[in-house]
Amino acid sequence: MLSSFTAAVAEVYGNASSIHYFGQSAKQRLEGARRQVAARLGCTAQEVVFTSGGTESDNLAIFGIARRQPGCHVVTSAIEHPAVLNACARLEREGAAVTYLPVGRDGIISSDDVRAAIRPSTALITIMHANNETGTVQPVAEIGSIARDAGVVFHSDAVQTVGRLPLRVADLGVDLLSVSGHKFGAPKGTGALYVKKGVAIEPLLYGGHHERDRRAGTENVPGAVALGAAASLGTDWSDVAPLRDRLERGILERIPQCWVNGSRVHRLPNTTNICFEGIEGEPMVIALDLGGYGVSSGSACSSGAVEPSHVLLALGLCREDARSSVRFSLGPGNTVDEVDGLIEAVQESVAHLRRIACLI
Repeated sequence: MLSSFTAAVAEVYGNASSIHYFGQSAKQRLEGARRQVAARLGCTAQEVVFTSGGTESDNLAIFGIARRQPGCHVVTSAIEHPAVLNACARLEREGAAVTYLPVGRDGIISSDDVRAAIRPSTALITIMHANNETGTVQPVAEIGSIARDAGVVFHSDAVQTVGRLPLRVADLGVDLLSVSGHKFGAPKGTGALYVKKGVAIEPLLYGGHHERDRRAGTENVPGAVALGAAASLGTDWSDVAPLRDRLERGILERIPQCWVNGSRVHRLPNTTNICFEGIEGEPMVIALDLGGYGVSSGSACSSGAVEPSHVLLALGLCREDARSSVRFSLGPGNTVDEVDGLIEAVQESVAHLRRIACLI
């Protein structure tokens, strides 16, 4: 993948929209990458739009549908990524109506709630495939069936799942699906939006006729090539879930007054979110970072925010417990020894921070 990217940077300097030799060479690389992404998603190459990442893909999907029907209604959830929530908030300022569905303590959206929220004016349902903070996987296929029966366009943010779970767009029943390259090995700043054949979207950018008039601007050929290479690799994540389970088991057995947030059944293999009652999550992130472990409190996209996670609040946690929660993410490169070392570090950090809290 890195070799594909560097080769494209060094060798492919033509504009993929030009008809000369250098342009057509770039076009061949671009379309080859498009076919690789399409193969990963189980769609045709013509249904893949290259973007700069998950945020742009989400925005293109949401504004691309809603702005075709001014004043329409959109259904989403309270636990979506800010790329979706802030786009929906903008639509509300433009006159659209938005329903934000709640979730239970397990973090799962009810399909019945989706069905009940649909109105005659509903133009779009946008529900994420898996949550970025808890890893909880949503019943997207059920929601897709509901949307199809109602004749409503369905978008899903699959940034967390592409490359980590088996995924075919036809099985999910989506009309639009967002992809971010850096979540499965491609460089940051690469992504794609699946647009089902026959679904018309308004562009966010206006200029040339790139990406079949869906995304203007000279294509990032090296980025697309790297995205295609990453999509074709198919990294095996089957060994990650046992490591996550080992991490959870070690923490819960050794540390009192802590628990896992969200479903422990319907979730990604690599993510766990744990609340450590009585301490702040941020100092724990810093303490573990000093020990060589990178964890997070809340979403990476909201780092520096003083407010507790909107996702954990939606799950029913109080503000104190939401601030006391830490997200751990593992990958295929992690080992048992690393997980055991992390458990030790967490135990020491929690004990230290709770002692300090008692002295204040």
